[in-house]
Amino acid sequence: MKQNVAKIRLGTHGEDYGSWMSNPVFYMVGGLLALSVVLAALSVWAFHLLWLGIVFGIVAVALLALLCWCGWIRKQYAFGGGGMMERVHQVVLSHLDFDGKGTLLEVGCGSGALSIRAALTWPAAQVTGIDYWGVAYGYGQAMCEKNAASEGVAAQCRFQHGDANKLDFLDESFDAVVSNYVYHNVMGSDKRALLRETLRVLKKGGVFALNDDMKPRMYGDMESFAQELRDMGYQDVRLIDTAQEAFGSKRRAALMMLGESRMLVGRK
Repeated sequence: MKQNVAKIRLGTHGEDYGSWMSNPVFYMVGGLLALSVVLAALSVWAFHLLWLGIVFGIVAVALLALLCWCGWIRKQYAFGGGGMMERVHQVVLSHLDFDGKGTLLEVGCGSGALSIRAALTWPAAQVTGIDYWGVAYGYGQAMCEKNAASEGVAAQCRFQHGDANKLDFLDESFDAVVSNYVYHNVMGSDKRALLRETLRVLKKGGVFALNDDMKPRMYGDMESFAQELRDMGYQDVRLIDTAQEAFGSKRRAALMMLGESRMLVGRK
């Protein structure tokens, strides 16, 4: 049963949902660009090494192009820009066959946007969002709680620190679980083990929608994994091409660094 979630609009009360293109990326590329320009100038005018100045000049042009590309991606993902982040969240929840009763877990909630959208979609549900909240994106528990309160769902939502490798919940704790572009960022982890750990906390009969950039070198053959789940008794298990559905084409998804986007959905 595909949910109609497009009518919900987030960020209309001044909430801060951040961006998938983090500030440190801009600082790093911008810093390297400035350094390359300085080195190019010094090479030509201070050291009179024209060839070296040309090399640093080419590097500076490449870094400028990279900075512009990062800026374009940031604009596309932003809630107040291209809205791709919101579009992806709509697609994830639209494929979650949840009746809205009970509890829902989001693994890797970031700024809380997907958890909050779930709470607005299913007003009777209790939503828990967990995240490791590393420093790269500037997200945190206080940000999530503030956003939830501003959107009017503070009573429905709970946010806490957590690790996707070992969730701090008992087996079969939730009626639904979702995750969005989280597992590929968990360095050194077995991606299928992360999926199994997420499914561990799902109740029998519960539903899941787990979206990520499922590169074969990281995930292996996901069709075989889906069949493995079916053999274990999971129902309606299928893989959805979210690169096509959310971004419009694999080419556009690849341009935005998510060309292998796929979502594993089903019922335990």
